[in-house]
Amino acid sequence: MIRQGLQAEGITVSIAKLCRWFGVPRRSVYYKPVKSPPKVDPKFVAPIKAMIEESPSFGYRTVAHLLGFNKNTVQRVFQLMGWQVRKRPIGFRPRIQALTSVASKPNERWSTNLCRVWAGRDG
Repeated sequence: MIRQGLQAEGITVSIAKLCRWFGVPRRSVYYKPVKSPPKVDPKFVAPIKAMIEESPSFGYRTVAHLLGFNKNTVQRVFQLMGWQVRKRPIGFRPRIQALTSVASKPNERWSTNLCRVWAGRDG
């Protein structure tokens, strides 16, 4: 693009010289990608889309099992079409801000909020 602009103004500069000026290897100028863009097979897309519209909370494993497809194929279709279901966060995290309550003298504090008491896995 720079070379074409310079040629339009009547200045001819070789690609090697331009690469030296900008510190770019010549091979990156001539590079052409060999890998083709990923393709999605329509015979997989139609039933997967119908299943997702029916039950949008299903992940790729459930859809693959119910349709009898390979789970890797279904996951690839999910990713390429942008249908990937977000994973829920795992682990304990407080939903509300914990405020400490400190009594200044005995026999002052008689109630507390028990919704923040951890009760193990059963909740």
